[in-house]
Amino acid sequence: MGQRRTEVLQAAIELLDEVGLDALTMRLLASRLGVRASALYRHYPSKQALLDAIVTHLVSPADDVVPLSDAPWDELLRGVASGVREVMLAHRDGARLISGFHHPGDEAVATFRRLIAALIAAGVPADTATIAVDTVLAYVNGYTIEEQARKTGVDGWPRERRDRAFHDGLELIIAGARGTLSS
Repeated sequence: MGQRRTEVLQAAIELLDEVGLDALTMRLLASRLGVRASALYRHYPSKQALLDAIVTHLVSPADDVVPLSDAPWDELLRGVASGVREVMLAHRDGARLISGFHHPGDEAVATFRRLIAALIAAGVPADTATIAVDTVLAYVNGYTIEEQARKTGVDGWPRERRDRAFHDGLELIIAGARGTLSS
């Protein structure tokens, strides 16, 4: 990635954290960078392309939370779910941004496939493995969107309780997948 393209991406992330997803515009970003909006289109052909690049940049570290190696499948699911949630919570409207991206990068697709392969290797039927991984990621998206929409802390839902509720729900999904294991 070119240096200027990286600068645009970093400025967009900072602006997202400052103003939120709805107020993030190419015009506002250009103003922040001291350029015309048309100059941004040399780096990103559309706002959606910029948003997809932000998502790819943000979720790449989530792959490092639990290396997709020989860890048990349930640990992989927990690690990826928790890692993606943390990335979402670290940025204003992060859950809405990540759940709404259009073009998953190669890393995201590879992570999804490796999770499915880990479940299959553990004895989960292939169709069920795909559904389990998709369900976990949908759960993370939905839970975290609601969590951010509630403006947490204001309504008396402290982080400790939110974390416990998130992990309890995740364990229900994992228990369902475990129930499909062949003996």
